[in-house]
Formats: sequence, C-alpha cells, structure tokens
Amino acid sequence: MKLREDGVGRGGSGEPGRVARLKLREDEVGRGGSGEPGRVARLKLREGGVGRGGSGEPGEVARLKLREGGVGIERPLSVVWLGIRPERGGARELLEVIGDAPGGGGAGHEPAVASYSAAMDLLAPIVAAVLVVVAVTATAPRLGLPGPLLLVVVGIGVGLLPIVPDVVVEPAVVLELVLPPLLYSSAVTMPSMDFRRDLRFISGLSVLLVGVSALVVGLVLMALVPGVGLATGIAIGAIVSPTDAVATSIGRRAGLSPRVATVLEGEAMLNDASALVLLRSAVAATAAAVSLGGVVADFVWAVLAAAVIGWVVGRLNRLVRSHLTQPAASVAVSVVAPFVAYLPTEQLGASGLVAAVTAGLVTGYGSARDLSAQDRLAEAAVWRTVELVLEGGVFLLMGLQASGLLHQVQLDHSSRGLALGLGLTVAALVVLVRGAFIAPGLWLLDHRRRRRDGERRERLALMQRRLDDPGTRRPGRMAPEQATAWGERVRRMIAREEADLDYLADQRLGPREGVVLVWAGMRGAVTVAAAQSLPSSTPHRSLLVLVAFVVAAGSLLVQGSTLPTVVRRLGLDTTPDDSADRADLHARLTAAAEARLAAEDLVRPDGTPFSPGLVERLRDEIRPQLRRVLEPAEGGGATADELRDLRRVLIEAQRAELVRQRRVGAHSSAVLDEALDQLDADQLGLDLR
Repeated sequence: MKLREDGVGRGGSGEPGRVARLKLREDEVGRGGSGEPGRVARLKLREGGVGRGGSGEPGEVARLKLREGGVGIERPLSVVWLGIRPERGGARELLEVIGDAPGGGGAGHEPAVASYSAAMDLLAPIVAAVLVVVAVTATAPRLGLPGPLLLVVVGIGVGLLPIVPDVVVEPAVVLELVLPPLLYSSAVTMPSMDFRRDLRFISGLSVLLVGVSALVVGLVLMALVPGVGLATGIAIGAIVSPTDAVATSIGRRAGLSPRVATVLEGEAMLNDASALVLLRSAVAATAAAVSLGGVVADFVWAVLAAAVIGWVVGRLNRLVRSHLTQPAASVAVSVVAPFVAYLPTEQLGASGLVAAVTAGLVTGYGSARDLSAQDRLAEAAVWRTVELVLEGGVFLLMGLQASGLLHQVQLDHSSRGLALGLGLTVAALVVLVRGAFIAPGLWLLDHRRRRRDGERRERLALMQRRLDDPGTRRPGRMAPEQATAWGERVRRMIAREEADLDYLADQRLGPREGVVLVWAGMRGAVTVAAAQSLPSSTPHRSLLVLVAFVVAAGSLLVQGSTLPTVVRRLGLDTTPDDSADRADLHARLTAAAEARLAAEDLVRPDGTPFSPGLVERLRDEIRPQLRRVLEPAEGGGATADELRDLRRVLIEAQRAELVRQRRVGAHSSAVLDEALDQLDADQLGLDLR
C-alpha cells in the first residue's frame, strides 16, 4: 500500500493523520494469521456517511472497494470501511477504521447491509443525473445552445461547489459500458451506401490522420515539458487525436449536409481503433522497445478480427430477431448486441469498438428486409432514449470531473496555468494538423473524381450496350433463367456504379465543406477517459490528464458553440430539394404495387383469391392515392379483413422494391428512410385495426 503526501495516523498518539490519497498497487498484502500473501488489484473510493466510532459525531466516509481479489483473514474481503472527512484542496483527514471485514469485528457491518447501502448511494446520483440531462436537453433549444455544451458547463459548475466531492469516473465506464452501445446505435442508422462511397476517405482520416496528429503532438510535448519522452508524448497525442463519436452529434444537429455528416460520423466510429492501438503501443514503449512492425501487426489484427466478429454478430442479430414474434424480445436482443460483439473481441486483443460498429452496420443494412415494422419502430424509440441518457450523461460526467483533475494537479505540485496553456496549445495544434491533412486530401479526392468520372461512365455505357445486344455471349452454358438472373445482376451493378458517380458529383466536398470538416472534429469524454487510463508511473501524469481534459472541453465549448454559425456563414445549412427524388421513388413504389396486383399468385394468406372487384378498384385508384384504401369498398363483396390483407401484400411488394432501390443507391438516403418510415407506419396502422 502506497501513501502519498502524508501518513495515516500518528503512531501511538491516537490523533488522526492527514492523508491526501491512498493508492493501492498490485502489491502483496498478507492474510492475517496464515502468513500467505494476498493479491489486491485496486481500491475504489465512493462517498457515503457513517458515524465516527466512539464519538457519536457523524462523519463523511469513503468506501474502499477491493476489486479482483481482496485482503482476507480467512477469506477474501469484499469491503473495507474507512471513515474520512473530505476537505477542499485535496487533503483528507483519516478518522477511524470502522470495520475490518464483513461479519468481523469493528462496526459489525454485514455484507448484505454494505451492498445495499452502496447500491442506494449510487442510485440517487444516477437518478439526479438523468433528471438533469432531461431538463438541460429540454431547455437548451430555448436558449439557442447545443444541449451537450450546456451539460458540460453545468457539470463543471456543479463540480466546483464546495459541498460536492471530487468525481472520478473509471475509464472502463466510458470505454466499455457507454461507448459500445452509442457506436452501435450510430452505426445502425448510418446510411450504408453513403458510408461505402466515402470509405477510403474515412479510412484515411481514421488511421493516417490519427498517426500524424499523435506524432506531431508527441514532438511538441517532448520539447515543452521536461521529463516527457517521445513515447509518452505520442501516447498523449493518440489520446487527443481521434474525434469523439458523441461529440459529432453536435455537428449533426447543426444542419450539416448528408455527406459531411456521414464522413464525420464514420471517422468518429473508426478512429478509436487506431488511437487505442497506438496508445497501447506508446505506453508499452515507455518500458520496453516496440517495433513499427509490431504496431502495424497489432492494428491489422485489431481491425480484421473485430470486423469478422462484428459481421458474425450482426448477421446473427438479424437472424435471431427475424424469428422473434414479440417486439420487446427483439429490442432486448438489440440492446445486448453491441456487448456481444465487444466482449469476445476484447478478449482476443482486438478492437471491441470496431466490432460493435461493424455489428451495427450489418444490422442496419438488412433491417428493412429481415425485421418487422413493429421491431424497427420499437427499436428506434428505445435507442433514442438510450442515446439521450448516455450521451447526456457522458457530457455531464465530463464536466463533473474538472474539479477532481484540478485538485490532483495541485496535490502533485504542478501548475494549473501550465496545464491550461499546454491544453490550449495542443488543441490548436490538432486543429491545424487536421486542416493541413484535410485540405490536400479533398483536393486529391476531387481531382481523382474528375479525372476518372468520364472513363468510368464510358466503361459502364459500353457494358450496358453489350448487355442489351442479343448476340452477346453469356458466361458458360447458362439456362435461360440463369442468363436472365445474371443479366439482372450486371444491370444492377451498372446502375449502382452510375448512382455512385452521380452522388459524388452532386455531393461534392469543396473548400467550404473542408472548413466544416476541420472545425467539426471535436473531442469529448472518450479523450478524458483514455487519458485517465495512463499508468501511474507516467511522468507528470496528473498534468497530462488535465491537458487532455482542456483539449476535450475546449474543443467542445469553442468549436461546438461556433459550429452552427460557421455552417450558416458558409451557406451550408440549406435543406436540399428532394422533391424530384421523392417523386421518382414514389413512382417506382407505385409501379411495384401495380405489378403485384397483376401477378397471378396474388392470394390471401390462407390461399384464397382476392375479390376481383376489390383488385380492380385498387388498380384504378393506386396512382392518385395509393395508401387511402382502408375504408370498406362499395361492392365487390370485399370485407375490411380482405382490404387489410391486400394492403399488407402491397406494402410487402413496395418494401421489397425499396430494398432493391437502396442497394442500387439511385435515391438519397433521407428519401429512402422517409419512404420506409411511411411504409412501417402504414403497416403498423393496419396491425392495430
């Protein structure tokens, strides 16, 4: 056990001693009576209240919870109670050891009582935090401020109150409990075709930009902070380099164009893998030599293994949920899916976050085909609530930690002014590096598009002419049905490539979009959590953690608060005119419904044919008003049940056409999502009648 600043108790005097911090490393602590060493991994402080022994006066306490082992007398301890009184400035006065072990002497606390008290102490702050998140989220639009920024400010203000103890959040809470579901939720709603179109540019931002930023920040910190080597500097650079997936939600609310929003969200979902691999390698390099090849091998393994596991989990997620008839059960599977992908991937040493993202992308890609309308609507409602609570909680916790970080810097006799100056320097540096990377990247992207656009269109036109030529030989000896299917696949491939070219030309990323991409790359709570995972032996650890906090908070408060103004001044807040696109998609869905009405296999679920008068009536009305067919028909012997059955058949035909159009990508993601939501709402209305 390692004591810092002062000692615990003054031997023999019975007077309390001053203690700044109890830090338990993985040392050996003997088991009473047996003489055998016991292993203790970590002591976790939480607040509560218990009386001082003998004095009868109430005192503030912190529970030191032993994790991954314990200090046993005859069996491992689970809880050790220490009565302490927090004091501002970081010093704490040790009052008394209340109890040794559950069921032992001292205060006589039973394990059940201790566990219940700890749970109750944790419940009140959680309830209060959720209420604060809801209140701030509802109030922020009236004030004209982004909700996340206001939550950070509220957290900082509350944390600085004298009655509020320092808040320390375990890095695992953010990195392992909060981030996987948030990334999964973002990936499910990510337009897969838009993500695929910009995957190369997103990969460059997620890997190359993180590496370049980490190296530049490392060199600067090594020059400015004595005792900080290149490896430690690169570790801090890896921490502050990746953009935060939660923070990018601010940009989405600012009215960014669909392509810019997709690039930012895709970058934020993937750059954690490269940053964490680089952080792990840099930390290892502080104690031993690390080769560049080893770092590259770690990164390749982290991404490939995560992609495979995430793909499997995503497919299983859709498969299992497609066989569930209760929407509640389907949503429950969806909630645990990110952790099913995350946990085994981390055990294999790969990136659990990339696995969660991949599972979300695979799930979202096939949800329109494999999941029911009720499942999708229920899932969307649940995940919107989860995102509200988790995103808001992350920003609130980030602000609450400011006071503790400041006190820790004071205890380590470091300068708060130095931390603030370094934080602002690093924040400006990562923005400059990002701008220097994105500017030539966008130029190369646009140059490559203009140079290859004509060639690709000519090649696609040639393929289409050959496909339409009856004399064109089909591969192998195909049956007529196989040749027709092969021709349809080729036509679909041609249409998809043409749609890609049209999208890249219409949604061009020019200089104005480049400015937004640079300014919208904000850091968030993940940066603070990653900084707190640095080993205790890191030189100037408390100073560097505070520097990371300044970078994250500064980017949120400065860039986040000004991003809507930047978007508006650049003229990028205009809503695109999708009327023509929407009309074309509606025509295709109407044609699909008409074709289904004309099909010979048009029958009810029980196999009986529909009334001829009903089919003719719908065929006459389907173009002007396709969805208004719920009231009983006049004549033809049609019943309300028969109308609903026929409407369900038409909805399924339209949804199948919608899935085909999504694969081709000829329509914008917003228009496709709008049409799918309308079909789901129509089907849900039928099911409720």
